[in-house]
Amino acid sequence: MELIPLNDIINLLMFKNPFSFHGRIRRLEYWFSWVIYYGYSAIVNFILVSLGIIEHMVVPIKHTIIPIDFPALRIPDNAIHASIVFITYVPLVVFIITQRAKRCHDRGNSGWFQIIPFYGLWMLFADGEIGDNQYGPNPKGKSYHFLKPDREF
Repeated sequence: MELIPLNDIINLLMFKNPFSFHGRIRRLEYWFSWVIYYGYSAIVNFILVSLGIIEHMVVPIKHTIIPIDFPALRIPDNAIHASIVFITYVPLVVFIITQRAKRCHDRGNSGWFQIIPFYGLWMLFADGEIGDNQYGPNPKGKSYHFLKPDREF
Protein backbone atom coordinates (compact mmCIF):
# COMPACT_ATOMS: atom_id res chain seq x y z
CA MET A 1 0.00 0.00 0.00
CA GLU A 2 1.38 3.37 -1.04
CA LEU A 3 1.05 6.36 1.28
CA ILE A 4 -0.27 9.62 -0.10
CA PRO A 5 2.08 12.56 0.60
CA LEU A 6 0.79 15.03 3.19
CA ASN A 7 1.08 17.97 0.75
CA ASP A 8 -1.32 16.24 -1.65
CA ILE A 9 -3.84 15.67 1.14
CA ILE A 10 -3.64 19.31 2.26
CA ASN A 11 -4.15 20.50 -1.33
CA LEU A 12 -7.37 18.47 -1.56
CA LEU A 13 -8.88 19.97 1.60
CA MET A 14 -11.22 22.91 1.57
CA PHE A 15 -11.06 25.81 4.00
CA LYS A 16 -7.27 25.99 4.12
CA ASN A 17 -7.30 29.70 5.05
CA PRO A 18 -10.93 30.57 5.85
CA PHE A 19 -10.09 33.99 7.36
CA SER A 20 -7.73 35.13 4.59
CA PHE A 21 -8.74 37.49 1.79
CA HIS A 22 -6.11 36.03 -0.57
CA GLY A 23 -6.71 33.33 -3.14
CA ARG A 24 -9.69 31.73 -4.84
CA ILE A 25 -12.34 29.20 -3.84
CA ARG A 26 -14.62 26.95 -5.85
CA ARG A 27 -18.41 27.03 -5.89
CA LEU A 28 -18.60 23.95 -3.65
CA GLU A 29 -16.54 25.61 -0.91
CA TYR A 30 -18.69 28.72 -1.28
CA TRP A 31 -21.87 26.62 -0.86
CA PHE A 32 -20.39 24.93 2.21
CA SER A 33 -19.49 28.37 3.58
CA TRP A 34 -23.15 29.35 3.51
CA VAL A 35 -24.19 26.05 5.11
CA ILE A 36 -21.67 26.69 7.90
CA TYR A 37 -22.86 30.30 8.21
CA TYR A 38 -26.54 29.41 8.63
CA GLY A 39 -25.82 26.34 10.74
CA TYR A 40 -23.59 28.31 13.12
CA SER A 41 -26.17 31.12 13.28
CA ALA A 42 -28.97 28.70 14.14
CA ILE A 43 -26.95 26.96 16.85
CA VAL A 44 -25.71 30.21 18.40
CA ASN A 45 -29.20 31.75 18.28
CA PHE A 46 -30.66 28.66 19.96
CA ILE A 47 -28.02 28.72 22.70
CA LEU A 48 -28.30 32.47 23.30
CA VAL A 49 -32.11 32.36 23.43
CA SER A 50 -32.00 29.28 25.72
CA LEU A 51 -29.66 31.08 28.11
CA GLY A 52 -31.82 34.20 28.05
CA ILE A 53 -29.06 36.36 26.61
CA ILE A 54 -31.21 37.39 23.65
CA GLU A 55 -34.97 37.25 23.34
CA HIS A 56 -37.24 36.46 20.46
CA MET A 57 -39.81 39.12 19.84
CA VAL A 58 -42.45 39.70 17.24
CA VAL A 59 -42.37 43.00 15.41
CA PRO A 60 -45.77 43.95 13.99
CA ILE A 61 -45.57 45.65 10.61
CA LYS A 62 -48.66 47.86 10.48
CA HIS A 63 -48.00 49.95 7.40
CA THR A 64 -48.78 47.24 4.87
CA ILE A 65 -51.98 46.14 3.19
CA ILE A 66 -51.98 42.91 5.19
CA PRO A 67 -50.60 43.34 8.72
CA ILE A 68 -47.86 40.79 9.40
CA ASP A 69 -45.83 39.86 12.41
CA PHE A 70 -42.11 39.63 11.72
CA PRO A 71 -39.95 37.50 14.06
CA ALA A 72 -36.78 39.26 15.19
CA LEU A 73 -34.14 39.13 17.86
CA ARG A 74 -33.85 41.88 20.45
CA ILE A 75 -30.35 43.13 21.20
CA PRO A 76 -29.68 42.81 24.94
CA ASP A 77 -29.50 45.92 27.10
CA ASN A 78 -26.94 44.35 29.44
CA ALA A 79 -23.35 45.19 28.39
CA ILE A 80 -22.05 41.72 29.27
CA HIS A 81 -24.76 40.03 27.22
CA ALA A 82 -24.17 42.42 24.32
CA SER A 83 -20.45 41.64 24.37
CA ILE A 84 -21.20 37.88 24.35
CA VAL A 85 -23.39 38.37 21.27
CA PHE A 86 -20.67 40.49 19.65
CA ILE A 87 -17.93 37.93 20.37
CA THR A 88 -19.99 35.04 19.00
CA TYR A 89 -20.96 36.78 15.76
CA VAL A 90 -17.78 38.65 14.75
CA PRO A 91 -15.88 35.51 13.62
CA LEU A 92 -18.93 34.41 11.62
CA VAL A 93 -19.22 37.74 9.81
CA VAL A 94 -15.47 37.85 9.06
CA PHE A 95 -15.62 34.25 7.80
CA ILE A 96 -18.44 34.89 5.34
CA ILE A 97 -16.96 38.19 4.09
CA THR A 98 -13.59 36.54 3.39
CA GLN A 99 -15.22 33.56 1.66
CA ARG A 100 -17.29 35.91 -0.51
CA ALA A 101 -14.18 37.91 -1.43
CA LYS A 102 -12.33 34.76 -2.47
CA ARG A 103 -15.31 33.67 -4.56
CA CYS A 104 -15.25 37.09 -6.25
CA HIS A 105 -11.55 36.47 -6.96
CA ASP A 106 -12.41 33.14 -8.58
CA ARG A 107 -14.77 35.01 -10.90
CA GLY A 108 -11.91 37.40 -11.77
CA ASN A 109 -13.34 40.36 -9.85
CA SER A 110 -12.30 42.40 -6.85
CA GLY A 111 -13.67 41.39 -3.47
CA TRP A 112 -15.63 44.64 -3.41
CA PHE A 113 -18.03 43.15 -5.98
CA GLN A 114 -19.74 41.32 -3.11
CA ILE A 115 -21.53 44.53 -2.10
CA ILE A 116 -23.45 44.52 -5.39
CA PRO A 117 -27.03 43.41 -4.66
CA PHE A 118 -27.70 39.77 -5.60
CA TYR A 119 -24.08 39.21 -6.68
CA GLY A 120 -23.67 36.72 -3.84
CA LEU A 121 -26.53 34.71 -5.29
CA TRP A 122 -24.93 34.86 -8.72
CA MET A 123 -21.65 33.54 -7.27
CA LEU A 124 -23.47 30.42 -6.02
CA PHE A 125 -24.14 29.31 -9.59
CA ALA A 126 -21.58 30.99 -11.87
CA ASP A 127 -18.40 29.19 -12.83
CA GLY A 128 -15.00 30.70 -12.06
CA GLU A 129 -12.38 31.81 -14.54
CA ILE A 130 -10.53 29.00 -16.26
CA GLY A 131 -6.81 29.05 -15.63
CA ASP A 132 -4.78 31.31 -13.41
CA ASN A 133 -5.77 34.92 -12.83
CA GLN A 134 -4.32 37.82 -10.85
CA TYR A 135 -5.71 36.36 -7.60
CA GLY A 136 -4.08 32.96 -7.86
CA PRO A 137 -4.25 29.56 -9.53
CA ASN A 138 -7.52 27.94 -10.48
CA PRO A 139 -8.82 25.99 -7.47
CA LYS A 140 -10.18 23.32 -9.81
CA GLY A 141 -6.72 22.82 -11.26
CA LYS A 142 -7.98 23.41 -14.80
CA SER A 143 -5.77 25.42 -17.06
CA TYR A 144 -5.74 25.75 -20.81
CA HIS A 145 -2.13 26.71 -21.43
CA PHE A 146 -2.13 24.70 -24.65
CA LEU A 147 -4.43 27.32 -26.21
CA LYS A 148 -1.76 29.99 -25.72
CA PRO A 149 1.21 29.48 -28.01
CA ASP A 150 4.61 29.85 -26.36
CA ARG A 151 6.10 31.47 -29.40
CA GLU A 152 4.87 33.45 -32.36
CA PHE A 153 5.06 31.93 -35.84
